[in-house]
Amino acid sequence: MAAPMDCLESLEGEGSVGRRASGVEVALPSNPGAPAPQCPHGPTLLFVKVSQGKEEPRKFYACSACRDRKDCNFFQWEDEKLSEARLAAREIHNQRCQPPLSRAQCIERYLSFIQLPLTQRKFCRSCQQLLLPADWREHGEHQLSADISTTQIARPSQLLYPLENKKTHAQYLFADRSCQFLAGLLATLGFRRVLCVGAPRLHEQIRLTAPGEKPDMRSLLLDIDFRYSQFYLEESFCRYNMFNHHFFDGKAALEVCKAFLQEEEGKGVIMVTDPPFGGLVEPLAVTFKKLIAMWKEGQSQDDSHKELPIFWIFPYFFESRICQFFPSFCMLDYQVDYDNHALYKHGKTGRKQSPVRIFTNIPPNKIILPSEEGYRFCSVCQRYVSRENQHCVHCNSCTSKDGRKWSHCFFCKKCVKPSWIHCNTCNRCALPDHSCLGPKDGCFICGSLDHKRSNCPSIGASQRANKLVEFFCFLEKRLLVSSFLGAIYRSEKLSEGSGLNCYSHHYGL
Repeated sequence: MAAPMDCLESLEGEGSVGRRASGVEVALPSNPGAPAPQCPHGPTLLFVKVSQGKEEPRKFYACSACRDRKDCNFFQWEDEKLSEARLAAREIHNQRCQPPLSRAQCIERYLSFIQLPLTQRKFCRSCQQLLLPADWREHGEHQLSADISTTQIARPSQLLYPLENKKTHAQYLFADRSCQFLAGLLATLGFRRVLCVGAPRLHEQIRLTAPGEKPDMRSLLLDIDFRYSQFYLEESFCRYNMFNHHFFDGKAALEVCKAFLQEEEGKGVIMVTDPPFGGLVEPLAVTFKKLIAMWKEGQSQDDSHKELPIFWIFPYFFESRICQFFPSFCMLDYQVDYDNHALYKHGKTGRKQSPVRIFTNIPPNKIILPSEEGYRFCSVCQRYVSRENQHCVHCNSCTSKDGRKWSHCFFCKKCVKPSWIHCNTCNRCALPDHSCLGPKDGCFICGSLDHKRSNCPSIGASQRANKLVEFFCFLEKRLLVSSFLGAIYRSEKLSEGSGLNCYSHHYGL
């Protein structure tokens, strides 16, 4: 999965989301016990528009999965009260937006389809649907593919059209090179089960075995794309929204995932996730921690200190953000590339190289990267690095993040990109054509340049005030106190990436 390249480049060019004068962040609800309103994609997320120097913005609920209101126009202020009629209308709308077939109906059709002779197996490319003989007349004027083989059924990501709406699903799929590398690496590391969260190509690669052979690994795919429901049984696929930990098929799907993670007391399992790059890191981190907690429930008391092994595939310039939530993670130099994205390709040079990397809590010295692609082992760092990633004696590390050779700046006391120069006016390294008068790093709340909003001294006071709000809400009705207590609540900074501007723009804030 991926995001628009222009959004990614805007992040990379500045190197810091904190340089923005305003943006949209994920917020904590004033009443944590109250359920979030739901849209067709499950529970919504609470957002807040933050502007530098303004401390009391208004919070609103919006879709967790779609950043374009044309795809999901849900919007509700946090303190907005809806009538029973509007709530009922919303529920009807949510139901109408669900897939036409239930999970049970999809499985029944799949079992019937695979029993058909090859000459009767048809797929409607117009409707993206497997067809039974009874459906042929209805789809007679559509674009059809006939003689769908067992191999094609096992590779639905090649049969289905990728969802390439860059502000919604951004369904970019692993190239064979990356897919085969990942599957081989997981086997080498000894994993027996792989939870693929938004990684359908890897799921397919793991399931591919020669006829009659017993698979070395099993895989469970969690993905929001309902079209995969028609190709897999219950134990192989769950329709899932990774931005809000929502299983669309309810408790039954949740139990499938839980059983998969907790099998053999949680041993031999790894989670591999490839989220849309335009999504916010904070809700993803919250979701992944819930999956980790689900895995820990199956651990014996002796293994309670262990971590669920994870591969999180994301652009390298989100490294600090990911490590903020998962301090044990490190970033590998391996460049992940995609089939249907013109720019995310391995083998290009300079800034045209794929920015996508693997973040993991597995020790990097255990992960061997292919030497035929130019990766080499650094005996000092005890990890494999790319060819151009030279060890810096001053930083005592292989410092390059983007595949190019970085240069050490003695003024900044760190290595920087080769295209950057040190600016005496800004007292930092930046692009040669940068504006010295442009926005600087700083705190959204007080404007100070010596700390970020998440470390602002006023945050502590706001959190204490929030506890006071909850106390009064327990004693009195929320409507009597929200007017004067709601303003004192502030959440920690939970923002990054291209998703900030997209949410801000599409909600007119």
